[in-house]
Amino acid sequence: MSDSVSTTRSDAQAHTRVDPDREVQSGPACEKGLVAVLGATGYVGGRLVPTLLEKGWNVRAVGRSATKLHCRSWGHHENLEITKADVMDKASLVAALKGCKSAYYLIHSMVSKNSDYAEQDRQAASNMVEAATEAGVERIIYLGGITPKDPNLSEHLRSRAEVADILHDGPVPVTVLRAAVILGSGSASFELLRYLVDRLPVMLTPKWVRTESQPISIRDVLGYLAGCLDHPATIGQDYDIGGPFIETYEKLFQMYAEEAGLRKRLIIPVPILTPWLSSHWLGLVSPIPVSLAKPLIMGLRNRAVCRDYRIREIMPRELVDCRTAIRRALEKVEQHVVDTSWSDAGALTPPEWAVQGDASYAGGTVLSDSYRVRLEGCPEELWDRVSSIGGDTGWYYGNRLWKLRGWLDSIVGGVGLRRGRRDPKTIAVGDALDFWRVLDVEPPDRLLLLAEMKLPGEALLEFALAQLGTGHTELTVTAKFLPRGVAGLLYWWAVYPLHGLVFRGMIANIASKTHCTILEGPKPVPPQAVKCRLEPPENGS
Repeated sequence: MSDSVSTTRSDAQAHTRVDPDREVQSGPACEKGLVAVLGATGYVGGRLVPTLLEKGWNVRAVGRSATKLHCRSWGHHENLEITKADVMDKASLVAALKGCKSAYYLIHSMVSKNSDYAEQDRQAASNMVEAATEAGVERIIYLGGITPKDPNLSEHLRSRAEVADILHDGPVPVTVLRAAVILGSGSASFELLRYLVDRLPVMLTPKWVRTESQPISIRDVLGYLAGCLDHPATIGQDYDIGGPFIETYEKLFQMYAEEAGLRKRLIIPVPILTPWLSSHWLGLVSPIPVSLAKPLIMGLRNRAVCRDYRIREIMPRELVDCRTAIRRALEKVEQHVVDTSWSDAGALTPPEWAVQGDASYAGGTVLSDSYRVRLEGCPEELWDRVSSIGGDTGWYYGNRLWKLRGWLDSIVGGVGLRRGRRDPKTIAVGDALDFWRVLDVEPPDRLLLLAEMKLPGEALLEFALAQLGTGHTELTVTAKFLPRGVAGLLYWWAVYPLHGLVFRGMIANIASKTHCTILEGPKPVPPQAVKCRLEPPENGS
C-alpha cells in the first residue's frame, strides 16, 4: 500500500480549510478550445461546468433540458453555450458535439423506466462513440467507478466498467477517471450518511458497513476532471482517483456523527439484511428512493480502493480527507448554499396532456380542483410565500397530512418528502421540491409542479398570481390529475374531500402571512374557469 494511503491521521485534519469545493484558479496559458459537458444537469456536471468556465475554457453544456441549464447560476456566462441533446438520440448528440475538441461524458442511468439501466448505459455509450467520431471530437473524458477484481461485482459497478470499455473501443482517445464514494454537499453518498446518522442513534446494518472504500471529495473530483484538459499525458489513460485515506462505512458514520455534534452511534452489523431489505429501509429513512438505493447498496458490498496512484504524479494536489469533506458539506447544507444535488439529474418531461391542453389527446379525462383568494395588493409578498413553499417551510397547512402522504410514498418505493428543496428561498426549473419537480417558474406570476410520488396517474399543482386592474391580487391553486384506469379514478375521489380542507387552508395561510387585507375567499373556482398553461417542450420533444 502506498504511504500516502495510510489510515494514520495527521494533526492537520483537526483544522477546517476554507477552500471552496470548486477550484477557481486559471489554468496555464494555452489555446482554449470548445469543451462539451454531457450530463451538465447532474451532480458532478453541474459543478464541472462553472469550474471549467472559471479556468477560461469555452464550454458547451449539454443536457436533456435547456431550460434547466439556463436556470443555473452560471447559465448566462459569456463563454457558455447551452445545447439540448439526449444520449439515446444519436442525431442530437452529433449536433451537440460539433465543433468541440474535448467532451466530458458524465452519464449514468442507475434508474430507467424498464429497470434495465445497464442496457441503457451500453446503448448510450455506443451512441457517444459514434457521435464523437462523426463530430470530430479529439478526446473523451469519462468519470466511472472503481471496479475491484471481484467475481461478485455489483451490476452497478459492472455497468460503469462496461461503459469505459465501450468508449475505449471507439477511435476517439478516452481518459477514464474511476472514483468510489464522492463526498460533497448534495451528493447521494453524503445524503445517505446524513440521513442515516441524523435519524438513527442505533443502526442495524448489513455486513457491508465494514467494507473498505476510498472516498474522495467533490473538490478533488472536479480538480482531476478539469486538470485532464491541461495534461495531454492523460489522453488514452485510465486512472483511479481517491482521497488520502481508506475508510470503512462504519468509520464514515461515526466521523459524520462527530462533525455533526451527535453522540457516537451504536452500529450492529447483522447478516439478515439483504440488499432488498436494505434498499427499502434506506427509502424510508433517507431521501434516496428505493430504485436508486438498491444499485447503490449493491455497489457498497464491493471493496473500492485505488489500485494505482499515477494520477497524483501528473496532477499533484493536497487531497481533502473525509472528515474535512464532511465538515464542508455540513457547512454548505447549514448555509443553504448547495450548488447541485443528486436529485437535479433526470429528464424534465411535461405530461403531453398538459402541453396539448386536450384531455382526449391524452387518452382520458383530466380531473381538476381549484381554489382562490383575493387580496388588496401584495403581489411581491404573495410570491415570496409561494416560491418558498415546501422543504423546511412546509405547505402552510396540514403538514402532518403532507408528511403522512410522503411516508406512504416512501413505503411503496417513492421519493417521499425528504428530498426537501435545494435552496429555501430561490427556486428554478428542474429543482426537486419534496415529492414534486418544478416544471415552470414565472416570477412573480406562476409556479408549476409535476408530481413525482407514486401515483395511479399524472398530477400537476399550479400556483398562479394575477394582478387585477382594481389593484387587487388573486392567488389561485389548481390541482390537475390524469387518472390511469379505475385505480386512478378511485385515488382521485378518495383524496378529493381533503382538497377543500388542505387547499383552502393553504392559500388562507399564505395570504395571512402578508400585510394585505383578504378581500374574498378562499373559495372554490368553477371547473370551467380553471386553466393550466404550459409551453410545449423544446424542439417538440
